[in-house]
Amino acid sequence: MFSKILIANRGEIACRVIQTARKMGIATVAVYSDADRNAPFVRMADEAVHIGASPAAESYLIPEKIIAACKQTGAEAVHPGYGFLSERASFVEALEAENIAFIGPPAGAIAAMGDKIESKKLAKEAGVNVVPGFVGEIRDTDHAVEISNDIGYPVMMKASAGGGGKGMRLAWSEADVREGFEATKREGLNSFGDDRVFIEKFIENPRHIEIQILGDKHGNILYLNERECSIQRRHQKVVEEAPSPFVTPKMRKAMGEQCVALARAVDYHSAGTVELIVSGADPTGESFYFLEMNTRLQVEHPVTEAITGVDLVEQMIRVAAGEKLELTQDDIGIDGWSIENRVYAEDPYRGFLPSTGRLVHYSPTVPGWTDDGEVAGKPRRGVAHGVGSVRVDDGVFEGGEVSMFYDPMIAKLITWAPTREEAADLQIEALDRFRIKGLGHNVDFLSAIMQHPRFRSGELTTGFIAEEYPDGFHGAAISEDFQRMLAAICAGNEFTWQSRARRISGQLDGALAVTSEWMVKIGDTRHEVILGDGHAMVDGHRVEGNCDWLPGMSQATATTADGATYGLIVERDGANWIITTRGAATRALVLPLRLASHESRMIEKIPPDLSKLLICPMPGMLVKLHVGEGDEVQPGQPLATVEAMKMENILRAEKEGVIAKINANEGESLAVDAVILELE
Repeated sequence: MFSKILIANRGEIACRVIQTARKMGIATVAVYSDADRNAPFVRMADEAVHIGASPAAESYLIPEKIIAACKQTGAEAVHPGYGFLSERASFVEALEAENIAFIGPPAGAIAAMGDKIESKKLAKEAGVNVVPGFVGEIRDTDHAVEISNDIGYPVMMKASAGGGGKGMRLAWSEADVREGFEATKREGLNSFGDDRVFIEKFIENPRHIEIQILGDKHGNILYLNERECSIQRRHQKVVEEAPSPFVTPKMRKAMGEQCVALARAVDYHSAGTVELIVSGADPTGESFYFLEMNTRLQVEHPVTEAITGVDLVEQMIRVAAGEKLELTQDDIGIDGWSIENRVYAEDPYRGFLPSTGRLVHYSPTVPGWTDDGEVAGKPRRGVAHGVGSVRVDDGVFEGGEVSMFYDPMIAKLITWAPTREEAADLQIEALDRFRIKGLGHNVDFLSAIMQHPRFRSGELTTGFIAEEYPDGFHGAAISEDFQRMLAAICAGNEFTWQSRARRISGQLDGALAVTSEWMVKIGDTRHEVILGDGHAMVDGHRVEGNCDWLPGMSQATATTADGATYGLIVERDGANWIITTRGAATRALVLPLRLASHESRMIEKIPPDLSKLLICPMPGMLVKLHVGEGDEVQPGQPLATVEAMKMENILRAEKEGVIAKINANEGESLAVDAVILELE
């Protein structure tokens, strides 16, 4: 077994590998860029080596710097995590040339599966179902249009070396192909150094199912059940679960055996994942097709660990050291249900735009990774919590920054319970207590998904988010009963706050009594609230329960008469209360009932007219200007392309007009809300 390993990665996955290595008694080495100098994974590792500037291309993506760090520290092996160099065959070969072990699959398997064009040919030869498409070299945009017309729309254009949702474009028409083909090539080149693109038929109403593979160097290969990863946005996974509510034992066996056959065809060892697309319209489950094989550990590996009890990182290390798998296929069972939500630095209330900046406040539901390498619980479980358990994998800290240089994921929230319903309930409860302040985040959105009737039914497709939130996300729906409860909570909090304020000494004639009669305005709805002991009358309806909020608390718990509990994030803004719970941030104006008649006379500030400005919606780089001064534009016409967190975003005209002034140049870094151009 190795005595020291180096982790060629950052963030939560670096913390994850360090945690298991320490459990195995293996010393660890971290490598870090300028941006990660104070990151948790650097403090957790036994040693740390600085390898360059913040951009990944100047640090984490340079094999020579990783190898030099190994030599400097005496590390015998490298765990690549995911992303960066994890699927670069030349990196594995370079390590082998220096007699440094790679904790992952052989270079040949990475090369074969990393090329999406060649991997489809291999999959077909191995007897794996493949999606109809064109896997040859595409000469130019006209050729791409010709191919797409032959396949039939819709089609998916993908960068051959792509992954993580990058380098992918869905085309419903020839116009979409002409607009997106070059952008797909650029994303592939910028993110992976390879601008080749392939085109395949897009399966409508698809489910994204993947099979976890684990093999050793002695010819043993197992499949560790499946994961359902259908809830995606822009082809990037948001929610993952294991097992899938759609997959039957018969499907699982058929999928697993085909995926093992593919792995065996390339002499695979270590952990890997075969991604499949399954037609949700076919209840037999026989319409499943090979998408790609990820020759690395997946972001969503914890849900597989939770239902199988297998520490995948430990198994990868043992396999790399030459050990034989102690498990057989018969040992792989399914224990309960696990769900993972990815907490991203993106603002769902602003079209899911990336959000970078400082984590002014960061308080996860349960402790994540700590400096001594321990997590609250084992990989199979997390913190005991009611009928199940909760686990948080993160790589950030309060006061730290979410940088524009890397992936926007803040943390992964994993729950396990005996049933799917209970695992989802745990997610909702845990998300209520996940507090992030300082930048936009998707916690509310994740909670809304967990509560959504369609998610609860298990009727999922990769179009779930686009179909259920066609006009964007505006917070989870709130019932009338729930709104009355929030009105009672806000009135109760205002009573508590004013009571505390009036206890300040030195007031003439002693403290004034605080009224129990309030007007609470939520949106355009006004509620009359009369507070009682352990209850409130809201618009004549009796609401029973208690809230434990006290002045100075940012988090509280509300308990109803039937024993239900709600985690609350509480903020006060003037006479307004902002209560965040169950996937919605509710803003409420609270006034004594006797003053309620004056509320309608309060002057509202009218926002300025910004319709003539093209404003940068996120921090990023202006990759391309599609127009010049004096050009006439029509609604929907592309005006500028901004790259943020390795994704290109096309900004379009919202109205007809003429370009009066351009304020930014191509290649310029833009701040959020920077004015790119102005219309007459």
